[in-house]
Amino acid sequence: MPQLLLELFSEEIPARMQAGAARDLERMAAERLKAAGLAYDALTSFAGPRRLTLVVEGLPAATPDREEELKGPKTSAPDQALEGFLRKTGLTREQLTERDGVFFAIIRQTGQRTADLVPAMVDQIIRAFPWPKSMRWGSGSLRWVRPLKRIVCLFDGQVVPFEVDGIASGDVTEGHRFLGAGQPIRVRDFADYRQKLQADFVLLDAADRRLRILEQARAACHARGLELVDDDGLLDEVSGLAEWPTPILGNMDPSFLDLPPEVIRLSMKVHQKYFAVRFSPPSGGSTAEGGEGGRTPHALAPHFVVVANVEAPDGGRALAGGNSRVLSARLNDARFFWDEDRKVGFEPWLKKLEGVTFHAELGTMAERVARIAALAREIAPLVGADPALAEQAARYAKADLASGMVSEFPELQGIMGGYYARATGSLPPSNPAAPASVPPEGGKSPGHSPPAGGSTREAGEGGLSAAVADAIRDHYKPQGPADTVPTDPLTVAVALADKLDTLVGFFAIDEKPTGSKDPFALRRAALGVIRLVLEKPQRLRLSQIIQTAHSNLALQINSRRVNILAQSRFEAGRLLGVDGGGTGRAVQATIRDGVNVREELRTNTANLLAFFADRLKVLLRDQGQRHDLVDAVFALGDDDLVRIVRRVEALDAFLGTDDGANLLAGYKRASNILKAEARKGDLPSGPAAELPGAPAEETALVAALHAAGPRVEAALQAEDFAAAMAALAALRGPVDAFFEAVLVNSEAPAERDNRLRLLGQVRDLTGRVADFGQISG
Repeated sequence: MPQLLLELFSEEIPARMQAGAARDLERMAAERLKAAGLAYDALTSFAGPRRLTLVVEGLPAATPDREEELKGPKTSAPDQALEGFLRKTGLTREQLTERDGVFFAIIRQTGQRTADLVPAMVDQIIRAFPWPKSMRWGSGSLRWVRPLKRIVCLFDGQVVPFEVDGIASGDVTEGHRFLGAGQPIRVRDFADYRQKLQADFVLLDAADRRLRILEQARAACHARGLELVDDDGLLDEVSGLAEWPTPILGNMDPSFLDLPPEVIRLSMKVHQKYFAVRFSPPSGGSTAEGGEGGRTPHALAPHFVVVANVEAPDGGRALAGGNSRVLSARLNDARFFWDEDRKVGFEPWLKKLEGVTFHAELGTMAERVARIAALAREIAPLVGADPALAEQAARYAKADLASGMVSEFPELQGIMGGYYARATGSLPPSNPAAPASVPPEGGKSPGHSPPAGGSTREAGEGGLSAAVADAIRDHYKPQGPADTVPTDPLTVAVALADKLDTLVGFFAIDEKPTGSKDPFALRRAALGVIRLVLEKPQRLRLSQIIQTAHSNLALQINSRRVNILAQSRFEAGRLLGVDGGGTGRAVQATIRDGVNVREELRTNTANLLAFFADRLKVLLRDQGQRHDLVDAVFALGDDDLVRIVRRVEALDAFLGTDDGANLLAGYKRASNILKAEARKGDLPSGPAAELPGAPAEETALVAALHAAGPRVEAALQAEDFAAAMAALAALRGPVDAFFEAVLVNSEAPAERDNRLRLLGQVRDLTGRVADFGQISG
């Protein structure tokens, strides 16, 4: 069947926009083909530095003829109704048919040639294309990401003629800007198009460009005993910068290796789009020992890989030399920040934070630091950390935000704070030749190596301890689902305080996530709290910590309101000559009114716990757990995440057995009966008794509940949830037998009340383990 080939050739398209543009082109074409009634076998799009390409396979030569019957007014309807129907259909009275006293119109549409439909479709796509940024050029009105130069449009091997803003379609494209023959390329179909482009040094598919970069870069490194430092985000970007990517291995001034490796990598990546390179471990040797020449295996090497868009006749030596000089200039800038920051230190940075607004309603960064420090001190004993060290680490955790290096590279926040914390004492800095750990795109932060020559837990004389430095460095973790989770108690305390202060603050000012919008990354923060608690199980009561954070925030808000009002009243009194004694009374009134703020903030605790429940459901669902089981356990009011997860796991295992499934069915039956009876009046309360003459099945269930109750309670006290489920499993047989043999709504009131009490006990006992009413099935 015929094929449609479309190429939109322009000046260079920014690499960051290419993948989205390919998706948009595919989506818009599919929508318009469907609207035109054109089915197809396959639709594929490609994006590169200078072109967007679409190929549609299996299109029909024309749309099919269509016939549609439209129902009109009754034959007895007024003339005005008939005239309106005729205008709508474009028919005459004689062309209508009558059936059962109703007019019908038969609308016949002759199929159209696909080639006749393509021009309008392409014009609509081009004019409505959703570029993040676009431009106009010349005297035309067309907007495109960069000036549009050519349009290739072929259907079944033939040019589809049309113009868009003076640009005529054709069958001619262009190859590589520098390596190509410099002549227009005439194409017949997609296979011919792709083959001729490759022959003229253009790789159409981004996947092919990525593969070429990886293979050649790794080969160049391997030939020198080196390894490429993988970076998927950078790979995606550079594959959009070159149509014929050619990796070149360059040399870096070795003196720059005394900079932190993260600084080197980020300077390469952000400013120059270079890949970092590291030493390979010696073959057959231990990676724990120094390599040849005393170098550390996997340490950064004084080299880089740059991806050129040409194949240089000298093998790239001149290109490598030029790029090396540019990199040296960039790293000299980084060295300046590194040296100057170490002269300044933490206290001046903390002073600067007093003038940095975190959020208009949540105060300055300095106020936020004070809240985090107070909260970290409260959390520290709960996770096995020293409260004083936790407060100290939290106090300095945000200081590097005011440093020169983090101002230049915001991605290094926390990381540089860790380095600067080590520099305050006699601790040696982290090994500058350690594995690079710049967070790649997506939020993942690989772990950091300990400082050379010492343990990360030793304290510097007169400075910050290495444990504090590590907490400063890692307190942002985890920053995404793939990021590592710190387990050191001190780091956990600061990381939890940081994330919980963020959550409490933005929930307090009603900046909760809505739909797909989460501008303050609160979902990520909540998931980070959950992972910190579960990674190395921390037995915390979230509600208590949240209330503490609320109190800290409320105190600051009250204090700020008092200061503002006191200052305004003092100024008014000074200007008007009024006795300032009223200021103190006004301040006292403000304090009394401000107490209400704390109460208002505490009402957010339930909302925040529900938010954690939603995030926990997402996490457990990704691990294969059922979301309704999380609801069933959260309904008990527990806020110990470790206990909740253990209970969910035990409940899932229990419901997977016959006893669990049948007991769930029995619970639902009992619950439904109780709900129905509750609508008639109050239910009888108290435990059921063994009535004289009662059926054996009723007596057996009374005995089973009497035996199971203590076992369930003991198991729950011991947090042995598997044992609690096993105790409930013993009820399965008696419950089944009760419903098969006993009529609950007995005509005898005493029997009826006793049996309702019995069902209430079944519901209450199972409800000690989980709210079975929340479980589907």
